[in-house]
Amino acid sequence: MPRLRGDGDSWATEVRRIESMGFDTVSVSEHVTRGWQLSPLMAMAYAAASTSRLRVLSLAVPNDLHHPALLAKDIATLDVLSGGRVALGIGAGWQEGDYATLGIPFRNVGTRIARLSEALEVIRRYFTTDTVDFTGEHYRIDRMEALPRCVQRPRPPILVGAGGPRMLDLAGRTADIVGLHARMKNNAIDDDTVADLTAGRIAQKVTRVRTAAASAGRPPPALQFSCYHVDVTDLPSPSTQRSSWTARVQAHAELLTGSPAVLTGTATECADHLREWRDRFGITYWNLGRSDGAAARIIEQLDRSNELASSI
Repeated sequence: MPRLRGDGDSWATEVRRIESMGFDTVSVSEHVTRGWQLSPLMAMAYAAASTSRLRVLSLAVPNDLHHPALLAKDIATLDVLSGGRVALGIGAGWQEGDYATLGIPFRNVGTRIARLSEALEVIRRYFTTDTVDFTGEHYRIDRMEALPRCVQRPRPPILVGAGGPRMLDLAGRTADIVGLHARMKNNAIDDDTVADLTAGRIAQKVTRVRTAAASAGRPPPALQFSCYHVDVTDLPSPSTQRSSWTARVQAHAELLTGSPAVLTGTATECADHLREWRDRFGITYWNLGRSDGAAARIIEQLDRSNELASSI
């Protein structure tokens, strides 16, 4: 995800540069605390209007910060205005500070997952039917006109971010793309969270997603993963972009050997790692961190056959 460095013209220049470097997608996350700047839907709309090929993705919006029917309307509007270049990434929400700041109850994880499950049904109905009627435990929609109609068919892709067993099951049953994530057991980036990113744990997550999809009688969804620490060692100058995960991941480098959480080496070696992990885990969508220079060097080494999709 690129950072805002000035006004709208600067943002437009940045996303056009990203498009010219060969990226497939620009992703925008959503938090309202800890210095997060951009409203994802507004930034996505501006990025789409400023480019001609680049896709835009929310990675990911917390469900409880949005009414699902209005979120679906926003995404459908952006789908029309962008000519079908939007994807919705959504999760159950985990950062308790966002909820406290907005005065929103931070419910237990089971309730948050149940709310997300209902929200996904509302969103799918909006994307695929003319009128939305829905009555659940958490949401009620009464004959809402599903306008505008989406450009993408059958609908814009839906990515569900998932780390724990119940979320992986839900994502496997419902998502087009599953964003594999660490389990946020303590609602924080801590040692337990990082330990959930080992190669073995990721393999277990993939198996769980595919089992859930099979039990629902549907093909396995595509898989997305964000590399939490990217270090391309043959850059002309080292990257200074660090995420909130970097220190924790670096402290557990030995534990994470062989895990896609850590992507290090020359650009050629990093590209080889991505191909290896694609073959091992089936991951075809990659978020390559905050350094567009590092990510671009990796992309240069990748086979541009659309087997691997890159985002920043």
